[in-house]
Amino acid sequence: MPSPKGTKRVGVSMRVELHKRGPFQSSQQEVYLAVMRTASVLGVAFDRFLKGHGLSQGGYYVLRILRGAGAQGCLCNQIGEHLVAHVPDVTRLVSRLERAGLCVRVRSEQDRRGVCVRLTPAGEALLAWLDEPMLDLHREQLRTLKAGESAELLRLLSLCRDGAREQSQGQG
Repeated sequence: MPSPKGTKRVGVSMRVELHKRGPFQSSQQEVYLAVMRTASVLGVAFDRFLKGHGLSQGGYYVLRILRGAGAQGCLCNQIGEHLVAHVPDVTRLVSRLERAGLCVRVRSEQDRRGVCVRLTPAGEALLAWLDEPMLDLHREQLRTLKAGESAELLRLLSLCRDGAREQSQGQG
């Protein structure tokens, strides 16, 4: 329900949502938990929708990466680098998609040691069929954000990812 003009829209606080009695130890802890909780809440409908089509989130994103790669396909290690979320075993995920007839593996023409993965016509058709319902799902889930708020959220999340990458590189 839209807020009356001039009033601030506020969601349920993380403390209330998580049934936390005391304050968080830091604002960073609260932000981290909010990001993780939001991803989980958004992921429920996403997972349910994909499961109805025999896909996991990882499988869906692999198919999208392959579609973006075009006819030349993509090496398995490149797929892992482009995934939205880390998947521990990209090869196993690709095997599942290959058994379903959604992609094929062929030896790379540039590097005979590498395996190139390409989208099949069935994989292309499935993605094309999923495109509009997936956009509708995202629109519905994020309908409470105005355009400027979406842009600001994207900017802030990008800063968070940059900081996390810097931190993880400093440990490696």
